[in-house]
Amino acid sequence: MAFIGSLDQGTSSTRFIVFDEKGSIVGQHQLEHRQILPQAGWVEHDASEIWQRTQEVIKGALANAGILANQLAGIGITNQRETTVIWDKESGRPLSNAIVWQDTRTQEFLSSLSEEVKSKITYKTGLAIAPYFSGSKMNWLLKDVTNASRTLLMDLETLDWDDELLKIFAVPRSILPRIASSSEIYGKTLASGPLGAEVPIAGILGDQQAAMVGQACFERGESKTTYGTGNFALLNTGEEIVRSKNGLLTTVCFKFGAEKARYALEGSVAVTGSAIQWLRDQLGIIKSAPDVEELAKSVTDNGGVYFVPAFSGLFAPYWRNDARGVVVGLTRAATKAHLSRAALEAICYQTRDVLDAMSADSGVKLPEMRVDGGITANELCMQMQADIMQVDVVRPKVIETTALGAAYAAGLATGFFSDKEQLRRNWQEGRRWKPNRDSVLSTVGLANWKRAIDRTLDWIK
Repeated sequence: MAFIGSLDQGTSSTRFIVFDEKGSIVGQHQLEHRQILPQAGWVEHDASEIWQRTQEVIKGALANAGILANQLAGIGITNQRETTVIWDKESGRPLSNAIVWQDTRTQEFLSSLSEEVKSKITYKTGLAIAPYFSGSKMNWLLKDVTNASRTLLMDLETLDWDDELLKIFAVPRSILPRIASSSEIYGKTLASGPLGAEVPIAGILGDQQAAMVGQACFERGESKTTYGTGNFALLNTGEEIVRSKNGLLTTVCFKFGAEKARYALEGSVAVTGSAIQWLRDQLGIIKSAPDVEELAKSVTDNGGVYFVPAFSGLFAPYWRNDARGVVVGLTRAATKAHLSRAALEAICYQTRDVLDAMSADSGVKLPEMRVDGGITANELCMQMQADIMQVDVVRPKVIETTALGAAYAAGLATGFFSDKEQLRRNWQEGRRWKPNRDSVLSTVGLANWKRAIDRTLDWIK
């Protein structure tokens, strides 16, 4: 068994990656799926389409690697966390489209809860009262037709479904799965399935927790920032549950088998990479996502243009569901290049907001940023990030750390990897960006960004 597989089911695409014992990629395949937008604030996925894509990428990755499924020691799975779908347990068919984590349709229900109930939910779950999480999505689905720590239904201390929370959201315990650790053998694939062999499924991690494992952030105080459809910064707080006072989330980081759970502080930003997709799909400014870098580089600055992509409100550290996206500072001289540059800056400024909150909660200023995800291939964006944060930004050799983390979890459970120290030794620096100490992005630019944030508020009454 020379390889380990990872199924990474993300917001915009599904991929299967095959890794070797060094954590290096030996084969992969990736396919996008549709973003269904029935009305303003609603975002859905067709779960049947995702399952079809899953089968295709598994077969494609194995072919790309030139191996057979029986050469896999196990498979890890990582997913979108809060995205919610209900399916028939007999047929396995979805009963509706999945409601995506970006969806805001349940805001009215959440607003109807009393302040006492809201405080109780936040204390027990460590999460904000926002449509982002799964509990209100389940409530909506059950009226009309997982990852446990992201549902608003699990108590952080007991690591079990909480009866009081289930009652608040009117979700019956009987429809919920057993809460399991991040790394154990849960079962095996069917020989009649897309793999054509019985392979242990042995790792399950939400995407951002998986990236923590992939970045080998196993100890208290270690952190990473993942750039994907949204941006997510996590700080490992060890076995301690740290309750944020600065707009962050408290969440389970990982739990390996019988070991005690490790917790984390998290800063979640709803729209970063998806803002680039918006430039491509809705505005037609670019033909492909990588084109944004060259377009942004064609101008020396943003021309006074600031873009806050609050398409689904603002997540951490603001948690303002009434916010909507704005472009400010436009003049007759503004071009699509300036807007493209402003979109990249928005990714970095939103990250600065959550990392500032993280430093305030933890009392520790990050010595450097460990980053991963698709946008880290954008050299201009990462240099902007270093300039805005005024710390070094470090990208590992393997940037697909979400998939790698799920593979690591599966490998630990099956014995493919010996221990966490082996995983730590696998981590290698790929690229480092050092900040320009004279950059105005961290001074004048940051102040203008804060002014632009103010313009997004109170749009939805």
